[in-house]
Amino acid sequence: MALAIVFAFVAGLITAVSPCVLPVLPIVFAGGAGEHRRRPLAIVAGLAVTFLVSILFAALLLDALGLPKDLLRNVSIGLLFLLAATLVVPQLGVLIERPLARLSRRPSGDFGGGFLLGCALGFVFVPCGGPAIGFVTISASAHQFGFKTFAVAVAYTIGVSGVLLAIAAGGRRVSAALRVGLERFRIAFGLILAASAFALVFDLDTRLQTRLPNWTQFLQDHTEASASGRRAYERTKNVTERAPSAANTAGAESLPDYGPAPNFLGIDRWLNSAPLTMQELRGKVVLVDFWTYSCINCLRTLPHVEAWDRMYRKAGLVIVGVHTPEFAFEHVPSNVSSAVKRLGVRYPVALDNDYGTWNAYGNQYWPAKYLIDRNGHVRYAHFGEGNYDVTEENIRTLLGEKPAAPASEKLRDLTPFGPLTPESYLGYERIDRYAGSKLHADAEASYTFPADLGRNELAYDGRWTVRAQRIVAGENARLELRYNARKVYLVLGGHGTVQVRVDGKPHGTVQVSADRLYTLVDGRTIDDAVLELRFSPGVSAYAFTFG
Repeated sequence: MALAIVFAFVAGLITAVSPCVLPVLPIVFAGGAGEHRRRPLAIVAGLAVTFLVSILFAALLLDALGLPKDLLRNVSIGLLFLLAATLVVPQLGVLIERPLARLSRRPSGDFGGGFLLGCALGFVFVPCGGPAIGFVTISASAHQFGFKTFAVAVAYTIGVSGVLLAIAAGGRRVSAALRVGLERFRIAFGLILAASAFALVFDLDTRLQTRLPNWTQFLQDHTEASASGRRAYERTKNVTERAPSAANTAGAESLPDYGPAPNFLGIDRWLNSAPLTMQELRGKVVLVDFWTYSCINCLRTLPHVEAWDRMYRKAGLVIVGVHTPEFAFEHVPSNVSSAVKRLGVRYPVALDNDYGTWNAYGNQYWPAKYLIDRNGHVRYAHFGEGNYDVTEENIRTLLGEKPAAPASEKLRDLTPFGPLTPESYLGYERIDRYAGSKLHADAEASYTFPADLGRNELAYDGRWTVRAQRIVAGENARLELRYNARKVYLVLGGHGTVQVRVDGKPHGTVQVSADRLYTLVDGRTIDDAVLELRFSPGVSAYAFTFG
């Protein structure tokens, strides 16, 4: 833990001199100037407090209150405009800062105004992503507020704040050396503040950052992003990262022994079976398969898993599908139950809605398969698709079966190969390669297509409501995606229709009647094409996958 805290502090120092600090840098520098010595400290103190709140608790509080995720940022930008007005119009500044001066024991010290400015900055400051800040945000999203989470967050904030305090103090020294009149300085700072807020409104800061080289990458690679840094921020180790011991199962000496398999923890409901435990399954060979019913990668593995269930169940194989949801609708037991029946899954399925079993295994992938021997020890794991012959060979080895033609030979391996378009999420939390007009979180807004799309880019047109995990169609809602694949799948929800066009030509209409995965394009060759979708109002879309 000590190493994680040290790396977090260093990461904060690096962040404060990286391109990420550019949006707040001029405000901190100019804001620190003035006649009051405590103003730089007040600004940085306010920034530190609200920055800590934003990375630890903001999402939790906004979710609990049912408020938009970008509310605090928008309020803070409005506050920056208000503070700019108080500087340009001194009389307004006196009215605003008078009650805030009570925050300080020394009313003449401008602590309140500086603290308020810092509070506004804390909610608009977006640090560069890295293992330290990633550890904090992931832990916070999982509501895991342990000592390590707080310690890393505080250390990171102290690192950032130390550099920013030096910058603010430098601004005060520069203004004192220049001997600029106080009134003239207030107006100049007000204009800087207004210009910075304007840049935040129109995302000009983001555009500038993307055009600048990351001159701190070398430092990050050798501190928090190093192998030691990544290990320091691991939330849970995968079971296969344990040091393997000598195998004690006859005929299975070639497979490593990773120790006892975790039990099924935090399971909400069982389908196709009464509740199971690893203790009850002693004497059986167990295949634990982490999956989710709308994941195309998982669905492509199902024919092989179902074939193993049919072929080896009588020989002592028990398959347990651990359904750990990725999207909100996958938490609904009736949705999972319907999918299990529709897909013909007959082996036990455990609903792991709170990620209890997922975390116990330290799993990070959909799909993921863990083979457990008759003594209850993990002996093999495979992440993703493919390698069906190897997995089946290991099943036979643990069962003590004689070599034979595997069931996998009778099934086509549908694992896609080649440079396919990567999985593409549509909600604002995980959207990537988006090339359209500005996104408006949790509010219906109008969007327009760009003139052209680059490879794997997507854009929206018409009226859409963009939520954290999905987009909801309004009037004249359309979506364009330039893809490279044979097959295109999309997780859809609600009730309505989606008209499909490929390179401008009609390609059928999808009838949406439930929250599940739908096939939009089923080609024979890998094509580089533009997909256009036209949605009826109320239909939701979550994520594309490709084959």
